[in-house]
Amino acid sequence: MGAHQTSCSLTAPHAAVVVAAHPEQGWSLLCDGTIVFDDSGELLPDGRVVAPHRVPVRPLVMAA
Repeated sequence: MGAHQTSCSLTAPHAAVVVAAHPEQGWSLLCDGTIVFDDSGELLPDGRVVAPHRVPVRPLVMAA
């Protein structure tokens, strides 16, 4: 991805660093070319999609 130089090991999972962040749009670009979305989904450099892995939320219980 251009002139980005890093000492991180791109072979280790989740070792890539953010090179461009766009929180107002809900995504960040990592140095390995992966686009990570705020909903935890990913678009990999080879075009594969990682679906969002959301944790189910239980209804809030309110004390009376």
